[in-house]
Amino acid sequence: MSFRPMVAMLASLLIFCHSSVAVSANTVQSPVLSFGVVPQQAASKLARLWTPILYHLSKETGVILQFKTAPNIPEFEKRLAAGEYDLAYMNPYHYTTFHKSPGYVAFAKQKNKQIKGIIVVAKNSPIKNVDELNQQTLAFPSPAAFAASVLPRAHFKQSGMTITAKYVSSHDSVYRAVAQGITPAGGGIMRTYNNLKPEIQGKLRVLWNTKQFTPHALAAHPRVDALLLQNIQTAMVQMHENETGLKLLSAIKFEGIDTAEDREWDDVRALQIDLLEDLVKP
Repeated sequence: MSFRPMVAMLASLLIFCHSSVAVSANTVQSPVLSFGVVPQQAASKLARLWTPILYHLSKETGVILQFKTAPNIPEFEKRLAAGEYDLAYMNPYHYTTFHKSPGYVAFAKQKNKQIKGIIVVAKNSPIKNVDELNQQTLAFPSPAAFAASVLPRAHFKQSGMTITAKYVSSHDSVYRAVAQGITPAGGGIMRTYNNLKPEIQGKLRVLWNTKQFTPHALAAHPRVDALLLQNIQTAMVQMHENETGLKLLSAIKFEGIDTAEDREWDDVRALQIDLLEDLVKP
């Protein structure tokens, strides 16, 4: 073989090798993280609200965020205890519990928000004062639903009231139970109440509010890479700065997302709630 054809062949070989490396680099898989959302509403509704948000964040960060939830809040608590979610949106009491074990760490929270529980009754109910619920059966999402269940039940106990709790798995189930007259009242929070379909919300009214506390935490399992988490946190905080992100946030009644630190949930820790301690015992 003459010198010139040999040079051409070597050049072609180098181009082929370079192309192969480029293809391999382009096919490197993006990191995948599971994102658990507390099931305050039906899984289908949560998926409809949160999946576009996670898709947006995935595009901004290059990290694929997979929507996850659970069939009910007690099952969600078991999955948090087992560390099944890489990232999770959890209620304030869940956060203080599962920060202990398996070690979830808060990195963000809803902007300009404090959480409070509400008690709703039927719109045409004769009940005008929360004290009138004494000796009644009330609907709640689950025993450890912080604002929708723990806070109102603590108030009733402190006030010397006796109520019977009927647990119905989600906030939406509470609202339907009250709207349909199955129970005279039930516990929820303003965000899920405001997310109700008009035909359900139109049958209800808010009777009473609890005190306010630090809201739900966006928290990461300790196995999540710090750099990936920082990128996700930055993308979340910047969402309200553009029209697309703001529209996605408005669907879940957020005006924005702020960074957060663990100590911000000390107000919840001060309540010394121990309903889920069995899940985090060694």
